[in-house]
Amino acid sequence: MLVQQIRTSLRDTADAGDAEFTVERPKQAEHGDYASNVALVLAKKRGVNPRSLAEELQGKLAADDRFAKVEVAGPGFLNFTLSPAAWQQALRDILDAGDKFGTFEPDAPEKIQVEFISANPTGPLHLGNARGGYVGDVLANVLGCAGHTVEREYYVNDAGGQVETLGRALKGTDDAYGGAYIEELKKQVDLKKPDRKVGAAATELVVKEARKTIERMGIRFDGWFSEQRELHDKQEVDRTLADLAKVDATYEKDGALWLKTTHLDDDKDRVLRKSDGTPTYLAADLAYHYHKLVTRGFDRAINVWGADHHGDVARVQAGIEFMRKAEHFDGKLEVILVQFVRLVEGGEAKKMSKRAGTAVQPEELLGSVEPDVIRFFFVMKSVDTHMDFDLDLAKEHSQKNPVYYLKYAYARIAGILKKAGKAAKKDADLSRLGEPAETALIQQLAEWPQVVAETADDYQVQRVPHYALAVADAFHKFYEQCRVVGDDEDLTAARLRLVGATKLTLEQAGAVLGIELPEKM
Repeated sequence: MLVQQIRTSLRDTADAGDAEFTVERPKQAEHGDYASNVALVLAKKRGVNPRSLAEELQGKLAADDRFAKVEVAGPGFLNFTLSPAAWQQALRDILDAGDKFGTFEPDAPEKIQVEFISANPTGPLHLGNARGGYVGDVLANVLGCAGHTVEREYYVNDAGGQVETLGRALKGTDDAYGGAYIEELKKQVDLKKPDRKVGAAATELVVKEARKTIERMGIRFDGWFSEQRELHDKQEVDRTLADLAKVDATYEKDGALWLKTTHLDDDKDRVLRKSDGTPTYLAADLAYHYHKLVTRGFDRAINVWGADHHGDVARVQAGIEFMRKAEHFDGKLEVILVQFVRLVEGGEAKKMSKRAGTAVQPEELLGSVEPDVIRFFFVMKSVDTHMDFDLDLAKEHSQKNPVYYLKYAYARIAGILKKAGKAAKKDADLSRLGEPAETALIQQLAEWPQVVAETADDYQVQRVPHYALAVADAFHKFYEQCRVVGDDEDLTAARLRLVGATKLTLEQAGAVLGIELPEKM
């Protein structure tokens, strides 16, 4: 909200056109409330001295009453300190926006699919699947706030060799899969049937259990896409291979069909159809992405994959580029790779092996830790870093646990507003707000639209829980330093409006995170 207002003001004042420049909070408080590199960007384009241009802009912006101070720093950065009136207006804007605060109506809304979890249905879900699940779910929420139409999908990989391998494992002729879940599956399927039919029946059971776990995780998918029914049974894989042949993207060698991925910087060409006539996983993947980007017309398909699939990204992207030549579609694929998770208890990591059947499952975690805590913890770390899930901290029912710290803040806010009753006037004089702790809290609240916009752009969902904690922290400091309900009725009314805006903002952040914020604890 504020960032966009400053950006618009700079664009108009500097006649910046469509130039790309930044407006952001500086790391050091003495550099003001916001800083911009607009002069540096425009000076390079115009061939002028950036500091001179910055000084020129400084003079023009001095008349803007939203700025208490505009300073030139370094080679040509502009630092802005906002006026009290600007912060008070920001608070009014938040209150006026209500439950629309932090949502957008973009100039070009997109139809976006987020596909996540999509675990191999030959065994139970593991913690890596859970991490990817929560990341995908929160990202979908963010994209929805950013004004896009979003669909969540789970891809059921119920075809291919692993289904038959599971069947053999159940019949005792293959040791690829093991563990207690295999023994349970044996009791529920007819082991007298052929390997593939045994594996297919077991796969259905595994997926059924996954659905139950995912429901407990608080995730709802718009679609469960069956590879077998939607791709193989409908000859979509054959159609995709035919499309690729039309643009000379494939060739035959040693009885197999190959994709020319080396033409698009892969280290070697990849097999699409084996010499025995069966399609590879890559062939099915390309057919699936054709279905996403062409048949269903998504502008963006975002896949949340485990880091062990990093090698698949380039070859799928290569296949999509070949298909684009045949179909001329604009939709694009973006892949988020999620690193692995270790469960740590008592300072020691639990060993996990899915094939041995010893992987810690989300169901086990859900049995000992509150779902909101699990969800919050899994999205607190950047997906490109390995994660240690601290089970001891997750079980802690105190403010040491960041989730409880956040919930305590919200419950305190709700309690204040309930106790204040009619004192929380909507026509309060917000000019009474000027204490440093008040301004710091307003500053934090005003960041929410930017948090949504940036996360919708770069998919760094860990920004959301950290923002929520920063709001809680700013509120606690405000509460300690500023008496909310006092003898001065006008000041009380203004502070209650600030408390109400804080409640509203935390509700918006909580909804994006998918966690419940209680009115009392």
